[in-house]
Amino acid sequence: MKKFRKKQIWRVIIGLFALLLVINLGATLYFYQIACVRNNQQIGQVKSSSPNYSLVQKFDKLSKSTESITNDGLKLDAWYVPAEHKTNNTVIVVHGFRQDKSAMRQYGQLFHELGYNVLMPDNRGAGQSEGKFITFGYHDKFDVIAWANYLTDKNPESQISLYGLSMGASTVMMASSEKSLPSSVKNIIEDCGYTNAWDEITYQAKESYNIPPFPLVYSVSLESKLRQGWFFQEASAKKALTKDKLPILLIHGSKDTYVPTSMVYENYKAVKKGTPKELLVIKGAAHAKSFETNPELYRQTISKFMKAYNP
Repeated sequence: MKKFRKKQIWRVIIGLFALLLVINLGATLYFYQIACVRNNQQIGQVKSSSPNYSLVQKFDKLSKSTESITNDGLKLDAWYVPAEHKTNNTVIVVHGFRQDKSAMRQYGQLFHELGYNVLMPDNRGAGQSEGKFITFGYHDKFDVIAWANYLTDKNPESQISLYGLSMGASTVMMASSEKSLPSSVKNIIEDCGYTNAWDEITYQAKESYNIPPFPLVYSVSLESKLRQGWFFQEASAKKALTKDKLPILLIHGSKDTYVPTSMVYENYKAVKKGTPKELLVIKGAAHAKSFETNPELYRQTISKFMKAYNP
């Protein structure tokens, strides 16, 4: 009788464990789809009520060409807007999570008005670029480097700045430490980037779904490793900044609850000792809204930084 009861108990335990595994597998596939699989629905477009909407309208009137490269077996597209007056100075403008280059028009116009050529890529898995997955900067950083090499090959006198927003911000920070980054890249500007993908995804799991990291975030990270070759912890801007030698301007909104403001202070502190660095926290700005919240201060700070490090 006792043996029978023990067998029954073990069957219940094994059954519950198997059920939990099935539930976790289903949840893993669901959240991996949300976080890491391409979705062409555009987000983050500037509204007509925005103080910066006029910049979008001006940008739409600019003459632009479509440029293409192939990297890691993927065809990648970008807009290229030449400066009004011929210059060797170019800014690569990198968009954020589930955006494409069209969401960055206000920033493209900003740098155009500051006198720079502007290259605005679609990240892999977005817009007109190929790719099935969103990689949170892990693979994207090499795409940015490929674009920098493309510009340098076309014009060996190129002086390049990297600008990124949100996921794009973390991407350009990750690119900063790579040995393959050409010497033509002179400085970096990041706006509201996360420390690493693990920190951001665990934060979102808690804030948006009230889900603890274990076991789900661990299993989604493992799914990423199996399908894309990287764990979430490996997409780390903070780690890259410990090796960064390029001058960097870090920007964040004080009311950012999507990529918490605390992350900009972690990233700022992580920058390699001796590397020129500046910090701008825009009072009252939500995620990716610093430029729209205080356009004048944003423009002035970037203009001063660019004049110092890529004039």
